[in-house]
Amino acid sequence: MEFPDLGAHCSEPSCQRLDFLPLKCDACSGIFCADHVAYAQHHCGSAYQKDIQVPVCPLCNVPVPVARGEPPDRAVGEHIDRDCRSDPAQQKRKIFTNKCERAGCRQREMMKLTCERCSRNFCIKHRHPLDHDCSGEGHPTSRAGLAAISRAQAVASTSTVPSPSRTMPSCTSPSR
Repeated sequence: MEFPDLGAHCSEPSCQRLDFLPLKCDACSGIFCADHVAYAQHHCGSAYQKDIQVPVCPLCNVPVPVARGEPPDRAVGEHIDRDCRSDPAQQKRKIFTNKCERAGCRQREMMKLTCERCSRNFCIKHRHPLDHDCSGEGHPTSRAGLAAISRAQAVASTSTVPSPSRTMPSCTSPSR
């Protein structure tokens, strides 16, 4: 061999070929021949850092950006729900037009769920006055609820501890 210092051996254990034009893997920094430089060919353990795939929306054919570690299915689903410009996605958005008015909630519903106290629109999760910190001055409870509360207060205020003068009648029936 005339030039023993030229080239490098392939880092793939099954190959070890002396290659005069070796290629360096940009993920794991290993030296490989042209046959094993692909991530899948040398079973690269660092491929996830470099092998980034951008999903494409199936409705509008627009690339959807995905954050690292986020599943691509979720990103495409959110794109279809919010940003997609295709006809099916637009029609779906028209159905859900009633946006929740609670701060920070982006949920939309098919039908209006209006609070009786403050007359604002909320989603199913925040429809009750306690769930959206209602500031309205409507009726806090129904008449039946108020009657039940007043009865409970009346019973509680009369006497909760039996007096010693009252005794429980003894059971006179024979045992079976």
